[in-house]
Amino acid sequence: MSYLELAGLQKRYGNAVAVDDVSLSVEQGESVALLGPSGCGKTTTLRMLAGLVAPDRGAISLDGGDITRLPPHRRNMGYVFQSYALFPHLTVARNIAFGLEERGVPRQEIARRVDEALALVRLAGLGQRRPKELSGGQQQRVALARALVIRPSVLLLDESLSNLDAKLRDAMRHEIRSIQRSLGITTLFVTHDQVEALTMCDRIAVMHRGRIAQIGNAEDIYDRPATRFVAEFVGRANVLPIQRDAQGRTSVWGQPLPLEAPEDGDLFVRPQRMRIAPVSEPAGESAARLTGRVLRSVFVGDHVEVLVEGGGGQLTVETPSGTTIPMEGAEVAVVWPRAESRVFAREAP
Repeated sequence: MSYLELAGLQKRYGNAVAVDDVSLSVEQGESVALLGPSGCGKTTTLRMLAGLVAPDRGAISLDGGDITRLPPHRRNMGYVFQSYALFPHLTVARNIAFGLEERGVPRQEIARRVDEALALVRLAGLGQRRPKELSGGQQQRVALARALVIRPSVLLLDESLSNLDAKLRDAMRHEIRSIQRSLGITTLFVTHDQVEALTMCDRIAVMHRGRIAQIGNAEDIYDRPATRFVAEFVGRANVLPIQRDAQGRTSVWGQPLPLEAPEDGDLFVRPQRMRIAPVSEPAGESAARLTGRVLRSVFVGDHVEVLVEGGGGQLTVETPSGTTIPMEGAEVAVVWPRAESRVFAREAP
């Protein structure tokens, strides 16, 4: 049995199913992301794990013991809320000490552990300030220190970076990952941001409509999506309708492109896996190829997005900056390895 086990968790709110038969195993010291759009059930799953919401069905075990019906204060889990939930009338030190005081830890031990926690999150010397006197990033660190100071068995992060600006969010991603690794603490991180999930966690559980659609490491999720939803939600993808003639031959944009595809299927290819080539260049046996015209190109820093139009559709190719881009209106070939093609059936809206 793994260190943390979620088995068949279900939660309903009236007729709405928020979480539907979610099972997940997490090893000790592992960091796992629950990734998905709003309403997919990820936060409800985290709150059931914390004991803030009671499951209608299923079980939760930690280190071999059943904790499904234990109250939150007996689970020894640190929870970092999206809003940080700091007490505005308390100092930073008192905010961090709150959980220790509730547990009856001796005052001298509290002071020592608070100082350790402040140093861990790089806030040494700021213990006597109030939350309103701190920046957003500093408040986020206080919330993290408060969760870590109790030495939790599991750290739970609920959209904890969403209130930060892009640059600070990027810095905090690496900082939290570094702390998690140095402490070896088991962590579940809820996010709708795929970059956070891909960079901060050992594995990612992609959630859709209350269920786990796929779980795996970053490469599995990005390069080998198991479902259409995962392919569309994680990363960017060109989605190209597949046509089939009376003989069963497949084509895209009216151009022959042999594919094993269902009757109603779409081709998914990552823009980064494609390249622009001269029309005269043959595809080769291991490559796929379409032709079209350059509609426009957009400089995006480290790469250029080239929009190519053909057969009534469009696709985007991401080309490294500095690469020579054909003029708008030029006819080009778009080439990619056949192994990078993913085909999924169309789904009803």
